[in-house]
Amino acid sequence: MTSSHLVLGSAGLLLAIGLVMVFSASSIEAALDNQSAWEPGVQQLVWAGLGVGAMLVALRLPIGLIRRWSPIALIVVAAMLLLVLVPGIGVKLNGARQWFDLGFALLQPSEIAKLVFALWGAHVLALRERYLTTSSLLVPVLPVFGVLAVLVIAEPDFGGVVSLGLVLVGLLWAGGMPLRWFGWAVVAGAALLGAVMAFSVERRDRITSFLDPFADPTDGGFQAIRGLYALATGGFWGVGLGNSAMKWNLLPEAESDFIFAIIGEELGFLGCLVVVTLYGVLAWAGFRIAWRSADRFIQLASVGITVWLVGQAAMNMGYVVGLLPVTGVTLPLISAGGTSLILTLFIVGLLARFARSEPAAIEAQRAQTRGRLARFLLPVPAAPVDPVRPRRLPEDRAPARSVGSGRTVLHTRSGPSRRTPARAGAPDSAAPARSEAPRPRTAAPREPLARRQPPARSPRRPGRPG
Repeated sequence: MTSSHLVLGSAGLLLAIGLVMVFSASSIEAALDNQSAWEPGVQQLVWAGLGVGAMLVALRLPIGLIRRWSPIALIVVAAMLLLVLVPGIGVKLNGARQWFDLGFALLQPSEIAKLVFALWGAHVLALRERYLTTSSLLVPVLPVFGVLAVLVIAEPDFGGVVSLGLVLVGLLWAGGMPLRWFGWAVVAGAALLGAVMAFSVERRDRITSFLDPFADPTDGGFQAIRGLYALATGGFWGVGLGNSAMKWNLLPEAESDFIFAIIGEELGFLGCLVVVTLYGVLAWAGFRIAWRSADRFIQLASVGITVWLVGQAAMNMGYVVGLLPVTGVTLPLISAGGTSLILTLFIVGLLARFARSEPAAIEAQRAQTRGRLARFLLPVPAAPVDPVRPRRLPEDRAPARSVGSGRTVLHTRSGPSRRTPARAGAPDSAAPARSEAPRPRTAAPREPLARRQPPARSPRRPGRPG
C-alpha cells in the first residue's frame, strides 16, 4: 500500500497548501471589489470538498468500467469542444472561448479532454499490445490527438495543447516508442511553433517575452516582472504568511496562474522547495505504480496521467521563475479554480485506485481486518479479468492463447511458461500442479506372485490360423 499512501499523502499536503495560499492571495482583491475577504477562499474550500467526493468515486471505479466507457467519453468530449466554439453557447473570457456557463460555475471541456484522452489512449494501446509496432502505436493515438489539438487551439488555448501533448508523450513513452522518434517530434514541434509565431504577431510577442520581459514591462512582460519581484522579495525565509505586497492588485491572477510567486514571496525559498518536493514524490509514486502493476492498461494510464500532472506543474513553476513563456496553465491542486481542482482530485483518486490494484496491495488489503466504513469507502479491488475471455484470473497472470498450437501460454513475472490442455470433456482451466510427494495408495495390496493364476485363454475359432 506504499504507492497509494504516497499518492494520497503528497496530494493531500499540496491541497492543504493550496487552500491556505488561495485564502491569502485572494483576500485583498476580494475586499477591494466590495466583497467579503473570505469569499474566494470559502468557495475554493467548497470546490475542494466536491473534489474529495470525486476522488472517493474514483477509488471505487472498476477498471473494466473505465475501459469500456473511455471511447464513448472521447466522443462526448469532442462534441463539447465543438460546442464551446459556438457563440452564445461558449463563454469568452480574456479573448478565449473555452468555458460553459453552468450558472453556479464555469466548466472547461479542454481539462476533461486531457483525462479522457489519457484513459482512451491507454485502453487502445493495451488492446493492441501483442501486435504493437511503431506504426500501430502512432496510428490510433496520433490522429485523435491532432483532432483534439485543433479544437483546443481554435479556442485559443495554447497551454491546453501543450498539456494534451504531455499526455501523448507519456502514452507513447510507456508504449515503447523509440527515443529517436521523440527527437523528430521535438523538431516538428519547433517548426510548428515557428510557423505560429510567423503568422501571429500577438502569439510571437507572448512566447518571446520571457526572454527579455523588461523590454515590454507594461504589456508582454508585466506578469513575468511582477512574479520575479515577488520571488526576490521573499528571499530564503519569506515575508510571512499573509504579508504579500503583490496581491494588492499588483500581480494579475495572483491566486491562480501566479500563485507560485505568492508562495515564494510569503513562504520564501523553503516554501517553494516543499512544493517542488511534494510534486517529486507524486511523480515517483505514479511511476512506481506503473512499474509494479501487472495490468498493461494501468501501466499506460499511470504514466500518461503522471507525466501530465507533473509536467503541467513544471510548466507553471517554469514560467513564474522566468524559464518558460507564460502559457496560463494552473498549478495542480494549488491554484484557484473549480473544474481544474475537482478534475485533479479525481485523477488523484484514479492513481490511488491503480495503486490499490497491485498484486501485493490486494493481498495486504485482504489480510488486514477493516471496519465497515473502510470497506464501504475503499473496497478491495477484484482480481483482473481477461477482456478476451471474461473469467477471473490470478493477480500476477495474464493469459494469451497461441492460435493453432494446442497449448496455452501463461505470461507470469518470471517469464512465459507452457502447459498442455486438459483432457477431453474437462473444463478449459488450469490443471492443478502435481505434488512432489507420492500419492497414498487407496487400493488393496497385490497378491504374491505364487498365488497369481494365468488368465484363461479364449478358445480358437476353427478355420483361422493360430
